[in-house]
Amino acid sequence: MNNSNLSQADAEEELPLVDREGREIGHALRSECHKDITKIHPVVHVHVINSKGEIFLQKRSMKKLIQPGKWDTSVGGHITYGEPLEEALRREAWEEAGVENGTFEKITTYLWECPRETEFINVYKCHYDNPKIIAVAEIDEGKFWKISEIESAIGKGILTPNFEKEFQMIKEKIIIKN
Repeated sequence: MNNSNLSQADAEEELPLVDREGREIGHALRSECHKDITKIHPVVHVHVINSKGEIFLQKRSMKKLIQPGKWDTSVGGHITYGEPLEEALRREAWEEAGVENGTFEKITTYLWECPRETEFINVYKCHYDNPKIIAVAEIDEGKFWKISEIESAIGKGILTPNFEKEFQMIKEKIIIKN
């Protein structure tokens, strides 16, 4: 989710802090986490895949300060302090893609480090044919992409750098073999 156009209440929500292995070590305000790379905070990413093997991507709102208008992971969001990971998965999947009663399969975890922040990303996939955009303030649109379309868009400034890296890292684990 990595958003910067947050209400003051959202900007000040508490996020857990984790070490480089994902073990919780404390908590901090969201606004602090987004300006201090030493405050590693966990997030969830979900790749929503339909029965044709296409991946649903969301187009980030043009109002975003970070990567506006670029296509990104189906679902991505922070885990709030005290929130179980499974609850965060379900909440974010509903808020960003309208996924109800999805079954999530863990793919991997990794650190995403950029000049602004460091995130401990928990990556999952979910098979779902009918996503819909719920978070209209954060997402301009969403659509399914063929694997070949994603591969053609890499490096052209269409996709977020985080999505490009993650897709390259996990594509073999999310492609449906026919």
